[in-house]
Amino acid sequence: MIRRIFSLILVMSLMTGCAAPEQPVKKKQYKETFLELFDTVTVIMGYAETEEEFRETAEQIREELQIYHQLFDIYDSYDGITNLKTVNEQAGIAPVKVDRKVIELLLDCREYYELTSGKVNVAMGSVLRLWHEAREDGILNPEQAKLPDALELKEAAKHCSFDTVVIDEKNSTVYLEDPMQSLDVGAVAKGWAVQQVCQNAPEGIAVSVGGNVCTTGPKPENIPWVIGIQSPDGKADEYVHTIYVNQESVVTSGDYQRYYQVDGKIYHHLIDPETLYPAVKWKAVSVVCEDSGLADVLSTALFMLSQEEGQDLLDQQEAFAMWVDLDGEICYSTGFEELIRT
Repeated sequence: MIRRIFSLILVMSLMTGCAAPEQPVKKKQYKETFLELFDTVTVIMGYAETEEEFRETAEQIREELQIYHQLFDIYDSYDGITNLKTVNEQAGIAPVKVDRKVIELLLDCREYYELTSGKVNVAMGSVLRLWHEAREDGILNPEQAKLPDALELKEAAKHCSFDTVVIDEKNSTVYLEDPMQSLDVGAVAKGWAVQQVCQNAPEGIAVSVGGNVCTTGPKPENIPWVIGIQSPDGKADEYVHTIYVNQESVVTSGDYQRYYQVDGKIYHHLIDPETLYPAVKWKAVSVVCEDSGLADVLSTALFMLSQEEGQDLLDQQEAFAMWVDLDGEICYSTGFEELIRT
């Protein structure tokens, strides 16, 4: 376990305190990649004296992320796990007793809903499901790709109120009073889970889950991490900028990440609750702040807001952002340019 590693190092240091001083072992950089979490690629990077020490740390991070992945999943069931899929299936029927992690996530989601004036709403599952199904069908059968039915979208939008999501902290239950309602925490889950895990990780670790990056402190010798922000029009290794971070999170929302085409037009996964269609203000928005869950929320909300509205939201949270508009022009929030390396 991570804490056990540090305890052993401390004990060994005390035991050898009277011996002749030894040259410190230079830490090396290691990387581990996993493919089974949150339906995306997870990369863990860090420094350790031995590969074994790093692998142990990386495995614990993976195990913790896997728990969150299973708890927040709305599509699959797992043995011994009561997750959000179960909560959705019991909508209008009965409260569902869930893990405390689910309660904490949903309580934060309620705050995010209020913070963003409803732009980030995990109770929008009924609408998002229609878009998810249309996108999956369109990817499998491009020639027959089509949009969700407009009347079905309007009907689904009647079942997205957060007021009907009953969170009972004392009994650790969640109940959807509306039988037609469902939860979808996709806009929040990755960033929120990464934040919980990184809070307990050693300093100097970088965790990326589908591009949601969180660093737990600088590299050895106080060297900052360099994070690339992908160009929305380029390849995965082409960047708009690289930026310096020490103990921050970097999250990007973009129209190029999950999408499909209908009649030659791209429809991405970031659905505006007001229009019930993909937001059309920006190509990409990148947010930098200390909390990975908040960064995830802000990047989604800013994607649907004007720059002025987004700046107001950033100022409330001491966060920074970069916008790429539909013509490829770049603009920055107050303070973002100070982070830029290249």
